[in-house]
Amino acid sequence: MELRHLRYFEAVASELSFSRAAERLHIAQSALSRQIRQLEDELGAQLLDRRARPLQLTAAGRYFFEQVVQLLERARSACELTRRISEGERDWFGIGFVPSTLYGLLPNVVRKFRAGYPALEISLSELTSIQQGDALKARRIDVGFGRLLLNDSQLGCEVILEERLVVAVPTGHPLLSERRISLLNIALEPLLLYPARPRPSYADVVLAIFRRYNLQPKIALEANELHTVIGLVAAGVGIALVPESVRRLHREDVVYRPILEQGIVSPVIMNFRLDDASKHLTYFRSLIKEKKDLR
Repeated sequence: MELRHLRYFEAVASELSFSRAAERLHIAQSALSRQIRQLEDELGAQLLDRRARPLQLTAAGRYFFEQVVQLLERARSACELTRRISEGERDWFGIGFVPSTLYGLLPNVVRKFRAGYPALEISLSELTSIQQGDALKARRIDVGFGRLLLNDSQLGCEVILEERLVVAVPTGHPLLSERRISLLNIALEPLLLYPARPRPSYADVVLAIFRRYNLQPKIALEANELHTVIGLVAAGVGIALVPESVRRLHREDVVYRPILEQGIVSPVIMNFRLDDASKHLTYFRSLIKEKKDLR
């Protein structure tokens, strides 16, 4: 398998059309079709349902597409950073984050950081906590914000906030008769988890909370995106435990209720390389400390 196979598949999966993908890639449609067949043969899996109109991804294809998007983004990032290092150019600062941290203090810190270094190019990458650890060690990012402690001797992990969790419930749900909802009642309802992969992740933090109270939740569905989970809550598929800052994601068809039990929290953790003494990281960490002290 070569990188071009991944690029070709990414184009076809995005366009759901061989003709449009071939035009985008500037290659013949027949050649593109052969390359995708070779990829499927090598994987031993059918990625596309060619009988569907329009073209559709199979279940295996949907999973592979998610992985390919991440792999190609990493490859592009690695090439760009390599070029910058080769040219002696390091006026760049990479920030990794899990989506839920964007509803808390992070946006304000990034805004102030930009003001302090207006000529600095700042890159923001959505990464799970585990992916942040790999990206930090590969120097694709300089700091990350996740919800899992990374046990790695090369990395520093600083808990900057213990954020309370709330229950996201669809409007009109019987649970909304309660001002605070107990974990027992939550466990009796279909539960939505995120992200589905890679694991471990925030989903495992949620499951650990139920285990602490000897409860076994009923998992209705696992999704990869927070926005997807909130949409599924609105559709009545299930309920979800989410960080309190997600309340800022206003939807008329979703209500957020506090949890009855005390101490149901998820940490926000800042991850960084222990050997990084750069002025940029030092300033960024000082802004985090300033915001943290004001809370």
